[in-house]
Amino acid sequence: MARSEKRGEILRAAMQLIAEYGFHDAPIAKIAARANVGAGTIYRYFANKDVLINEIYREIEVRLMAHVLEGYLPERPVRERFLHLGSGVLSYFILNPSEFHYFEQFHISPYGAAFRRERLLGKTEYHDVFAALFADCLAQQVVKKLPLMMLLSLMFGPLLAVARDHILGFVVLDSLLIEAAVTTCWDAVRH
Repeated sequence: MARSEKRGEILRAAMQLIAEYGFHDAPIAKIAARANVGAGTIYRYFANKDVLINEIYREIEVRLMAHVLEGYLPERPVRERFLHLGSGVLSYFILNPSEFHYFEQFHISPYGAAFRRERLLGKTEYHDVFAALFADCLAQQVVKKLPLMMLLSLMFGPLLAVARDHILGFVVLDSLLIEAAVTTCWDAVRH
């Protein structure tokens, strides 16, 4: 197995185990067994489990954003951009349930809190398309004048709950229901 393949297999195995069992019930030994590598091999690629956990999140985020930004036009009206981004998030997680479970766990954990705090305080070089969208919305006075984190929560909170309900089989989302869910989120934040 090539070096990059081995690294990828470690990331996949860790993501799946953490999605299934949580951060604490996915020890390095179990990850190594699932990836068919020795535990020491993991440490050749990742300094420790925390680095591995954060790297998995970054890779999911890269794939998520590539999906969400496909066909995205920043010059479109803000409502259309909101609907595009929201639909992209929802459709990605419907197609990738293990990544959704990982993403959700990450965001409610201390890992996610630290990661978001760094971004909010500008400690990382990162352009957030969602923050830019809401900045445009606020400048145009088309959304309620709320803190950015509240606007993001009103967008993502319901979308993630709907994705979870779909993945758990409580609702079957089709394109019409996805559009309805995202439109409802827009209605919650618009002025």
